[in-house]
Amino acid sequence: MKITTGAFEDGGNIPSRFTCDGENANPELSFEDVPAAAKSLALVMDDPDAPMGTFVHWILWNIPPDTKKILEKSSPAGAMPGANSMKRAGYIGPCPPSGTHHYHFKLYALDAVLDLPDSSGKSALESAMNGHIIEQTELIGLYSRQR
Repeated sequence: MKITTGAFEDGGNIPSRFTCDGENANPELSFEDVPAAAKSLALVMDDPDAPMGTFVHWILWNIPPDTKKILEKSSPAGAMPGANSMKRAGYIGPCPPSGTHHYHFKLYALDAVLDLPDSSGKSALESAMNGHIIEQTELIGLYSRQR
């Protein structure tokens, strides 16, 4: 399984338009080779370099397993958005206070459709995914603010 974007290379710099310094819109993401046994997909974007601990920028679950792409500035139909670290559903672009941060886009293929309230955060999602992950992959982007 693979997650890619045309916006940046794995390990490359995230363009500012996908950050707080730009449009704050999610980049287009493409999914390949999702296992046939997958009943749903989940996506977590977080920043482990945040000064107060890992900052969750975006979480989605119950993404239909036949989804090939998440378009820029959108979420796939049928997906459940969870609460990011700002306690809101939806994407929050990179906005590091200093230095270069690593942003992990983690894609999980699950053998179940998850029953979680839409206000659930990353820890609830991880608990619900426990024992249901068939395969996982990730894409990492870097960003530092120009001051």
